[in-house]
Amino acid sequence: MGLSLSGLPRFALIAVMVGAAALSACSQPAEPVADGLVLADPYEDESLNPLMGFAEDGMSKIFDGLVTHDADRRLQPALATAVPEPSADGLTWTARLRPGVVFHDGSALGPEDVVATYRTLLDPAAASPISSSFKMLSGVRQTGPDTVEFRLRHPYAPFAHRLVLGVLPSEKLTGGPLESSPLNTRPIGTGPYRLAEWRRGERLVLAAHDRYWGTKPKLRRVTVAFVPDDNTRAQRMRRGDFDGTVLPPALAGTFSRQNGMTVYGHDSADYRGVMLPQKNPVTSDLAIRRALNLAVDRQGMIRALLAGRGQSAFTPVPPALAEFADPAATFKHDPEQARKILEDAGWRAGPGGTRSKDGRQARFTLMYPAEDSVRKALAGGFASDAGKVGVRVDLLGLGWDAIEPRMKKDALLMGGGTSLDPDLVAYGLLHSSQAEDGFNNPGSYRDATVDAALDRGRNSPDRAVRTEAYRTVQRRLIENPPWVFLVFLEHTYVMRGQWSGYRPVVDPHVHGTLTWGPWWNLPEWSRRG
Repeated sequence: MGLSLSGLPRFALIAVMVGAAALSACSQPAEPVADGLVLADPYEDESLNPLMGFAEDGMSKIFDGLVTHDADRRLQPALATAVPEPSADGLTWTARLRPGVVFHDGSALGPEDVVATYRTLLDPAAASPISSSFKMLSGVRQTGPDTVEFRLRHPYAPFAHRLVLGVLPSEKLTGGPLESSPLNTRPIGTGPYRLAEWRRGERLVLAAHDRYWGTKPKLRRVTVAFVPDDNTRAQRMRRGDFDGTVLPPALAGTFSRQNGMTVYGHDSADYRGVMLPQKNPVTSDLAIRRALNLAVDRQGMIRALLAGRGQSAFTPVPPALAEFADPAATFKHDPEQARKILEDAGWRAGPGGTRSKDGRQARFTLMYPAEDSVRKALAGGFASDAGKVGVRVDLLGLGWDAIEPRMKKDALLMGGGTSLDPDLVAYGLLHSSQAEDGFNNPGSYRDATVDAALDRGRNSPDRAVRTEAYRTVQRRLIENPPWVFLVFLEHTYVMRGQWSGYRPVVDPHVHGTLTWGPWWNLPEWSRRG
């Protein structure tokens, strides 16, 4: 998984199409619909409003941003006629709008819609959960019949990546809290598909937008069934209920010899790791954090728990960001050195094997979301390796509502990541200014060297300066680790039948059916044969 240092993807396309043995009657697929597609997803969005966080990394099927990304994650114009560039001082970005674009309700796109979208985002009364990602934006205004100007508080090099935000019609943005906006469940965008039906907890149906400005969708109707349980999804996939779904690697692998099925593996920037809170008396000890990073057998986890699909993670900067990733910023698997670090720091082994220091055991709780089978497995693997060097980890599966209040003092098996720009993944996770801001830096990590490098990386337009800044961050994370980063996952998908249009991409954390994943370019898909 991941990218080679040259930046070329090593996509693991495991296209195992097995010969003509007939399926049993109970697993025969439904008769295919030439211009339709049925997918299954484990997750159902609470809102389809981009200002509430839907498709924050782009690739929405319902909305367009001013820009989008291509298969190589390069920025391309969408609602803008060109990718916006900064002024000489880095504080002003201007976008010219594409003519002839209409929303799903038939109204024409204009600068007022872009202005209203971003002003609502910045409005404290709207309480957008993604507003913290736009703190650099001081204002937006219309400067001509087809132009919009963004003004920043300070230079911010990756600002164009933020412009994937879906644009909404201004007349539907009427003020007040976004939490109660009708757009959450009845979205109106300019994207290639419009929402035709949404039955909560059951399914969502998209229909082609006939007046779409870009590539007209070949698949006229897309149904997404919401099936949280992995085994149920796999069972129904075998039965023929779906054309495609996402599954954990080991479960996806069971389809590799099934007639008419194709298993795809996508490299991803989607990390999993153990967040170690600084306010916990055990995990606040640098010796504990360093020792745990050496104790963990990352490759062993990948082999045993992820069917060999994944890549070791040591920092949140993925191999996909090859220019910025520092290949030397790693930990070797060295349990003996881990034990020595603990001994030297005064953590002595007790009769049961668990170490203690000054009357306190080397013991802490590790939370994980109970419904996530992959995180549960990784948490178990981490606890096992920690125990081998004398650190006891108590596992606790909880719902997210129960997890969030405990993050200041209990460790958490977390996930996240993006393959678009290092600032988008590292700043919120590591900068001290973001400490305890929801899931931003929940462990209150503070390191002056990291802060200074993160600031340089986001403020400088110079690629060389940015590269060195993010490599400085990664090197410092090895010296003063806030987490035990474990793996970058390989996302695995199963498809039935033969399709045109598939192009692999490096997935971010958010993936599936409505954003990234194999269906990121859904308008280009069609059924073969």
